[in-house]
Amino acid sequence: MQYKQILEDAIQGEIDSRQFYQDAAGRMQNEFLKDLFTREEKNHDETLKGFVENIPETLPFEENRDYRIAATVDRPEVSDRMGPADAFALAMKKEQEAMDQYNALADGCIDPEQAQMFGSLAAMEREHKFKMEQAFVDIGYPEVW
Repeated sequence: MQYKQILEDAIQGEIDSRQFYQDAAGRMQNEFLKDLFTREEKNHDETLKGFVENIPETLPFEENRDYRIAATVDRPEVSDRMGPADAFALAMKKEQEAMDQYNALADGCIDPEQAQMFGSLAAMEREHKFKMEQAFVDIGYPEVW
């Protein structure tokens, strides 16, 4: 698999995620959550499209911050009465799934450069997950403010 194809597959994954979040937002009554879910995947595919045009030697996703909260909560179902904590839990679980998928692809690569590309994409998803985990902590544990 060539780098361009790896990035194009990642772009399609981001587009699919954006559609999921848009569908979920359409079911919610809470305006804050509608906005959150509408914005969540908005520019992720655009970021990756920029790399397709000019593939850098490495992608700029080296973020290692990870609360690892996603692994400790169950994945909630989308509901029109979903509260903020469940919405953030769902979002961080989806980001965790994408991160795990890219890590598995990186681990399965025999080409070190392709493995590095998948690792960078996993790091991008880790960044997204970290933001959702931060929001989850802020909503679920206001005493830490």
